[in-house]
Amino acid sequence: MFVDKVKVYVKGGDGGNGMVAYRREKYVPDGGPAGGDGGRGSSVVFEVEEGLRTLMDFRYNRHFKAPRGEHGRTKNQHGKNADDMIVKVPPGTTVIDEKTGEVIADLTEHGQKAVIAKGGRGGRGNTRFATPVNPAPEIAENGEPGIERDVTLELKVLADVGLVGFPSVGKSTLLSVVSAAKPKIADYHFTTITPNLGVVEAEDNRSFVMADLPGLIEGAHQGIGLGHQFLRHIERTRVIVHVIDMSALEGRDPYEDYLKINEELRQYNLRLMERPQLIVANKMDMPGAEDNLAAFKDKIAEDSLIFPISAITRKGLRELLLMIADKIEQTPEFPLHEETDQSTRVVYRHEKEEVPFIVTRDDDGAYVISGADVEKLFKMTDFTHDESVRRFARQLRGMGVDDALRERGAKDGDLVRLLKFEFEFVE
Repeated sequence: MFVDKVKVYVKGGDGGNGMVAYRREKYVPDGGPAGGDGGRGSSVVFEVEEGLRTLMDFRYNRHFKAPRGEHGRTKNQHGKNADDMIVKVPPGTTVIDEKTGEVIADLTEHGQKAVIAKGGRGGRGNTRFATPVNPAPEIAENGEPGIERDVTLELKVLADVGLVGFPSVGKSTLLSVVSAAKPKIADYHFTTITPNLGVVEAEDNRSFVMADLPGLIEGAHQGIGLGHQFLRHIERTRVIVHVIDMSALEGRDPYEDYLKINEELRQYNLRLMERPQLIVANKMDMPGAEDNLAAFKDKIAEDSLIFPISAITRKGLRELLLMIADKIEQTPEFPLHEETDQSTRVVYRHEKEEVPFIVTRDDDGAYVISGADVEKLFKMTDFTHDESVRRFARQLRGMGVDDALRERGAKDGDLVRLLKFEFEFVE
């Protein structure tokens, strides 16, 4: 089965917890704090594997949760950092954040890697919190939570040339005679329901990858027929080869077919029309094809490149393949996304600053504190030590949580809830 779109959940590993420990050795009075930091959590990294052709593996494994870092140890020993979790994907995979719609990575080359969910840093041990005022603190941090997100993986086949046209115009037959590919060929519509790839070699030894893509019908850009399942795969191609059945055996007008397919390409993505397009008049061995071709040429633009061929008898294929090879050399690659290389360009955007927390009321009357910043602070606090709890209370006060609760009408003794933690409001 050819799978070309899946939704998966990824989570980077949490950092290891820092430790509260003290140096206790004979003849070393007042040894001081000796709690080590936690190790860094594992990141989820997608890596391109050339041998993969579909996203089939992701149908059965849609959750990737990376391991956490090792906890800090005594004697100031740092916890071990977790190794990154490597997930193999086929070339041509685009990774999109489900929530924001942002393209996280466009993975096309063998061995290319992208960090999809970063692991959290390790929590600091109590050695880090020692000060002249408090030389033996009972404070340690828990590890930072790893990034978690839902992402959509889209596979867009890597081909230099895409064959487009209505069903049953001879695209699969053409691919089968010019390459070693063996697509399914039959005399009914939608024989091809998945893209077929073949390596084609022209007479002068230049080679390129050709894709026989599922047949288009009117309304495909709206998802009718195979719809987007087809159109997604043409985005990477440099040259479009438009195959038309000139015999008109099925009663369709070749010129009308030509206009309808181009309209579908234009509606799906305007940039598809920037690619050079070669028109292939197929089935020229059939009766009436010559007359239809003459009528077709009268209606079409004079500078259009038309190649009369017969895929069955192989007539006209030599000139077509040489012209395709020329066009590929002359045409640059079309970037799918405007800013895929973020390392070479910095874009400054005015973004509204996120509120660190919000205060709401629950049905039982409790005040509920929520927000990414305050929840991260909560998760990184070790509540087994009183000193850590007092530090957490100071941090909340510094963020303005106390004042916000008073504004909402919180009184002494009122219940306040933060995730699963409940405490009383004290004036």
